[in-house]
Amino acid sequence: MTLMVPVRAASSIALAALACLAPLRASAQDVSPWIKDTNSAVRLIAGSRSGNVLLGGIGFQLQPGWKTYWRTPGDSGVPARIDFAKSDNVESVEILWPAPMQFPDGAGGISFGYQKQVLLPLRIIAKSPDKPVTLRAEINYAVCEKLCIPVEAQAEIAFVSIASTEDGAIAAALATVPKPAKVGDAGPLAIRDVRREGKLVQVDVAVQDDKNAPGKGKNVELFAEGPTPDWALPVPKLVKHDTGGVQRFQFELDGLPSDASAEGATLKLTVAGPGGAVEVNAPLP
Repeated sequence: MTLMVPVRAASSIALAALACLAPLRASAQDVSPWIKDTNSAVRLIAGSRSGNVLLGGIGFQLQPGWKTYWRTPGDSGVPARIDFAKSDNVESVEILWPAPMQFPDGAGGISFGYQKQVLLPLRIIAKSPDKPVTLRAEINYAVCEKLCIPVEAQAEIAFVSIASTEDGAIAAALATVPKPAKVGDAGPLAIRDVRREGKLVQVDVAVQDDKNAPGKGKNVELFAEGPTPDWALPVPKLVKHDTGGVQRFQFELDGLPSDASAEGATLKLTVAGPGGAVEVNAPLP
């Protein structure tokens, strides 16, 4: 799960540039120190210690105008690659990705990611609930303004708090992670139907017309991913908006690996908009 990229060493100038990034108030034992680069900073966060299932997070702060990338970057960009292999008493770590935003990549395309700050929640399984847990992460990510710059950081944190001061921040981040759903589910935001005509895939998204829905007025965005990270599907385009609250997106089955076939493939479709975000695993018809 690790993609190595060149290291950018943090200098005294870089530290000065990051001084304007406002630190979050937290107990020292529940957060690691910020690891600062010229245009960004990253740290680990520990949630409460209880049993062998723990919650944590990776926090990013970005200078104004700079962005970092989602697990699938879109038309261009580099997704974060994070390796937890050097951790102590850790069986597995799952990264839970908040719904991204779309932004121009500067070359006529669209990329997916985050601005200002983002917290990626972590679901951590300890090998033994009775032994100390220390999370160590090698974090490779990219930040982009007009040019993209690779960054490498190493951080660690021990899970020691019975009640972490960061539980609220982790819960807030979890609320921005798309909820698992199925095609045809009801809800304020749902994927109603997925169709395929040759290389063209059409996705109907139902948006409930609720004046009190969270994020009312927010544009609906659809993200399409293949079954493996080496699929590079095009950005879905909105092609129809019915008065009944159904929006139709479509994209072509381009960007497949040379040895891959669309037949029998399952796509991951994420839709974000008013009412939150949902994520569907959709076998191609």
